[in-house]
Amino acid sequence: MITYPNCKINLGLHVVGKRPDGYHDLETLFVPVHDLCDELEIVEGPLSIVQDGIALDNAPEDNLCMKAWRLLHEEFGIPEVSIQLKKNIPFGAGLGGGSSDAAFTLKMLNEMFSQGLSPDDLERRAARLGADCAFFIRNRAAYATGIGDQLEPVELSMKNEELRIDIEIPEGEHVSTKEAYAGLGERRKAKGERPDLRKAIRRPIEEWRNLIFNDFEASVFPAHPAIAALKEEMYRRGAIYASMTGSGAAVFGIFAV
Repeated sequence: MITYPNCKINLGLHVVGKRPDGYHDLETLFVPVHDLCDELEIVEGPLSIVQDGIALDNAPEDNLCMKAWRLLHEEFGIPEVSIQLKKNIPFGAGLGGGSSDAAFTLKMLNEMFSQGLSPDDLERRAARLGADCAFFIRNRAAYATGIGDQLEPVELSMKNEELRIDIEIPEGEHVSTKEAYAGLGERRKAKGERPDLRKAIRRPIEEWRNLIFNDFEASVFPAHPAIAALKEEMYRRGAIYASMTGSGAAVFGIFAV
């Protein structure tokens, strides 16, 4: 079985506060982008994973696809599988590539071995693998809270036939989530200054530049001026809206077709 886990972007990202468990509560809008995908093949066979494409900095056994298999194997005893993963989505970019791979692995294994898990069942298990893994189960625009695992479907005014989303990463730039949070400090906007994202996306896209913000830009841009410069370059090229996604380093621009 072969599938193509896609990436996501964040329309706005508010860091609400730190939780007792060490994680942070967030508010964001996840939007799937299907133009940039990994390639994932799973067949029944001796347990293994082969990673091609963009080199990853983790050991194969630590890959989220393997963790997804272990989760279902331990719970349901599903057989061993051989996994072939070609990485096209850069890591450390805020695009959710690893989370997407994990979620798609759960969905594929559920289908391959006829487990009969519902989307709700899969979301609960995906959330155990990573903060935004659950989003990729239904893989549709959603307002996310908590650590990114509490999802509420939303309707966007964007029409795919009239707009395109370009995603770029400045050469050599990489931002770890730990780095982004460490630099956040008092630079982020006070919560009272933020608009409600669910209301903001109902406004014309031309207004989003002054309504929808990513808190991490305040901490990442000073340390990575190339990322800030790319966002401004997107606007110079004619983007209606541009932003860093997640904790960086990727920047997206929404353009009229």
